Amino acid sequence: MTGDTQRNLLRTLRYDVPASLVVFLIAVPLSLGIAMASGAPLAAGLIAAVVGGIVAGALGGSAIQVSGPAAGLSLVVADLVQTYGWRATCMITLLAGAVQLLLGLLRAARAALAVSPAVIHGMLAGVGVVIALSQLHIVLGGSPQRSALANIMELPSQVAAMHGHTVAVGLLTIAVLALWTRLPKQIKAVPAPLAALLVAAVTAWVFRWDVTRVDLSGSFGELAFPVLPNGDWHHIVGAVLLVALLAGVESLLCSVAVDGMHSGPRADLDQELTGQGAANMVTGALGGLPVAGVIVRSTANAQAGGQTRCSTILHGVWVLVFALGFGWTIQLIPMEALAALLVFIGVQMVNLGHVRKVHGHGEVPVYIVTMGAVILLGLAEGVLAGLALAALLALRRLTWVTVKVREMPDGRWHAAICGSLTFLGVPRLTHELRTIPAGVAVDLDLNIDFMDNAAFETIHSWRLGHERQGGTVDIDELHDEWYALAASGARMYPVKTPPATPDRWWLPWAHRRRRPSWRPQDEPEHGPRAPVECQLTAGAREFHRRTAPLVRPILTELARKQQPTHLFITCADSRVVPSLITASGPGDLFTVRNIGNLVPRKGAEPHDDSVVAAIEYATQVLGVHTITVCGHSGCGAMAGLLSGGVKAGSLPGMRRWLRHGHHSLARFIETAEGPLDSRALDQLCRVNVQQQLENLRTYRKVDEQVREGRLELVGLYFDIGSARVHMVPPLPSTVSVRI
Repeated sequence: MTGDTQRNLLRTLRYDVPASLVVFLIAVPLSLGIAMASGAPLAAGLIAAVVGGIVAGALGGSAIQVSGPAAGLSLVVADLVQTYGWRATCMITLLAGAVQLLLGLLRAARAALAVSPAVIHGMLAGVGVVIALSQLHIVLGGSPQRSALANIMELPSQVAAMHGHTVAVGLLTIAVLALWTRLPKQIKAVPAPLAALLVAAVTAWVFRWDVTRVDLSGSFGELAFPVLPNGDWHHIVGAVLLVALLAGVESLLCSVAVDGMHSGPRADLDQELTGQGAANMVTGALGGLPVAGVIVRSTANAQAGGQTRCSTILHGVWVLVFALGFGWTIQLIPMEALAALLVFIGVQMVNLGHVRKVHGHGEVPVYIVTMGAVILLGLAEGVLAGLALAALLALRRLTWVTVKVREMPDGRWHAAICGSLTFLGVPRLTHELRTIPAGVAVDLDLNIDFMDNAAFETIHSWRLGHERQGGTVDIDELHDEWYALAASGARMYPVKTPPATPDRWWLPWAHRRRRPSWRPQDEPEHGPRAPVECQLTAGAREFHRRTAPLVRPILTELARKQQPTHLFITCADSRVVPSLITASGPGDLFTVRNIGNLVPRKGAEPHDDSVVAAIEYATQVLGVHTITVCGHSGCGAMAGLLSGGVKAGSLPGMRRWLRHGHHSLARFIETAEGPLDSRALDQLCRVNVQQQLENLRTYRKVDEQVREGRLELVGLYFDIGSARVHMVPPLPSTVSVRI
């Protein structure tokens, strides 16, 4: 036995075998319940669990996804059984597997990910409601009706005539399921569905309750081989495609979700679809339910430590062994307990977590419409209704345009147009542009990713008309130059272009998108150029045009009084931008910058009042809560200290100022271990932050406020290369910093 084989065997014994047993204990009761909800023989659920585990597990593309009968398909199967009979439904399952196999070979699996998750979640929620309503009648001792509405209307009479023993078994099952998660971890090792059925079966047997026992007719020894369905072939083809697509999409979305639960190899979606197709062909041929990837069993497999597909395959083997050797024990389970299990599962399928997720993206209408249509009309109709609404909402978002027009304090007007400019947005665009008075100066910002001819004609015609009336229009295209290209007669591509690198205030000037230098129209092309505008002046103009309108309300409020909460002492290095690395805004930081972020100790020479004045004003007038000293990597001042003043030899002012860093250098030399290396500079930069926090405590007012808990001292270190800010622990003599 080779080393790799031995390691794989040990991993299987250590991780996959225990995980497969956990999944097996969950799969048996769920498979029986789904078969019952589908109107199929109960043995069909076990057949599907075996085939899903062994065939889909061996041939699929996901390492730990578990396949088997899925509750989401139960409504389709129930309708097919009532329409064509069970054996014909098996043939539809077989043909659906062939379709899945073909789609997998054609590498079409990725297309399934285009389905909105809101539709899938809404479909599962609708299926859960329908299952819960139908199985609730069995719990009450009655029979389910053909539709959800009929079940709701029949419910009062069922409640009035409910039978004691059947209701007691159902309530007992639901109680065990609900309370099982609150029990100690050792007890919860037994899956809740298995525990609930065991408690219900034992209780009904001990007290001799009058309940209905599970009927295992149609067991493994009596396979129901498929036959061709009779009826309109259009409907039959539609049923085959519906089963294939629903099972395939559910499996692929489950694969994507399961990938986030483990660190093993990612799923091959095309191979997964091929494996699902092969499994559905086999289960259809053997008389089993359709199979799909199931999130409950897959999650259990991942949480139980499953590492490879061996756990999935073994779970199918255990189901087969149980069905052949211990299948008779299933007949002890009360049907009402299985129905109660399905009621509980159905309620859980209405997942509020899914509602919160789709709410964040504005897709709650899709979820509600899909769920409602599934409940009232049927599964296929509900899915189609959800897909149609999702497509309409997507079209609305893609063609939505935002137009904001306002007058500026200097008398100019500013208009901002954002979104995708198509003919659908022309009415709104025209209405907003007409609100701009004639003859005024207009700054028009186009932040668009697409413009069709109708939108261009609208803007261009308005511009020409406005300029004829004595006004001016300055157009600035922030995203891409759709207007400029159209105005020049260039060919417009019929698709959206990727966004150009936007101008960002935090980018250095050299990294921003350069615009052509301004040149008067009457200046000859090769004549003397106009002087290039100063970057600061250009930046001020850009601030007035773009940023000032956004921050003016805040600055107007701050104009009367500043109330910063932090004194921020940092280096004058141009690469350190306090507002950027702290995500702060106007009015947050009272900032002091100097070479080396130094704080002169009280009474130190050379005397310096600038830093002391800022500290006094911040702590005694502004009442800041925190003083932060922020150093950074590669600090030139610290390099000068390390060189003994050599690097500052021709800078007398620098040499005098760096005397305030001698305590930092002494502490660094005292704590340094071994010879100095390339990391010495950054180590000194960190020690310097600690020393400056110590220097702050030499001022009596600062020390008093720190001792009283009214002031906090914080040390930061900005690693420029990695763009990361680190907390610097204080020296033992300073107050502890809360992180």
